[in-house]
Amino acid sequence: MEDLLTILVRGVAQGSVYALLAAGFVVIYRATDVVNFAQPALMVLGAYFTALFVRTYEIPFPLAILGSILVVGMIGAACERIALRPMVGEPPFSAAMVTVGVFLVLTIVANRLIGSNVLTVGDPWGLDTAVLAGGVRMRVADGWRIALTAGAFAGVGLFLARSRVGLAMRATSLDQEVALAQGVNVGRMFGLSWAMAGGLAGLAGMMVGSGGQGVDNTTAFVALKALPVIILGGLDSLKGAYIGGLVIGVAEAFTRANSAALTGYVGANVDVVVPYVIMILVLMVRPYGLFGTPEVQRV
Repeated sequence: MEDLLTILVRGVAQGSVYALLAAGFVVIYRATDVVNFAQPALMVLGAYFTALFVRTYEIPFPLAILGSILVVGMIGAACERIALRPMVGEPPFSAAMVTVGVFLVLTIVANRLIGSNVLTVGDPWGLDTAVLAGGVRMRVADGWRIALTAGAFAGVGLFLARSRVGLAMRATSLDQEVALAQGVNVGRMFGLSWAMAGGLAGLAGMMVGSGGQGVDNTTAFVALKALPVIILGGLDSLKGAYIGGLVIGVAEAFTRANSAALTGYVGANVDVVVPYVIMILVLMVRPYGLFGTPEVQRV
């Protein structure tokens, strides 16, 4: 039982990182109807800037996290202004392809900055492990991942639900032309959504690189796990991103824990495949996800 709970906690922590990345997809999609494939590269840049602030400029770790969130958020807003703003009015598929180009450019830049070695973000908790009630073991880094993700989702949810700017973003996501007619600066809402998604990616990057894991040139592919998350939870649902992330993380953790027994039946590294198997099953029975909005088209 203790081992099961330990695996569960580990899965929730990993799923929290996926949920943060998926939240960035959701925020941009709700505002612009565009799937942002540049999110993984922004995550890697988040890890890089955290490491830069901590290790080079010796800034305290909490301030380095805030600095990284701010810088990556500004990079996200700049990407929207330079590459995506000219695509307003174009089909969402065309804009999504532009985000693929942004991903490639940012990935090349991130790889040049990181180099060929593994980059550690200099987190203060490292590989430390805590023993909770009932003998459940939890890495300190995992505890921070769970807590920071819950706090980030609560903050974004309250901002979108209670603030005037959040209301304007919701209006933009519902109907851009009506929002424009009501005096909403739609372009500013687009930029703000990219800045928020960049900030979430920056926080996720710190989490990916913490706990002794580090970041290298292949880390961006970890963020692809956000795709099954948004399919499972729903592309336009913040709640779906959170729950979907946890489900994918827990499923992956339990599969990895039992991989030795499963290898004879389905081969090695089955835990890597499980998120995408879940994604395919969800697409077959509920293509708009558990909490997504079904689209009805009259013909």
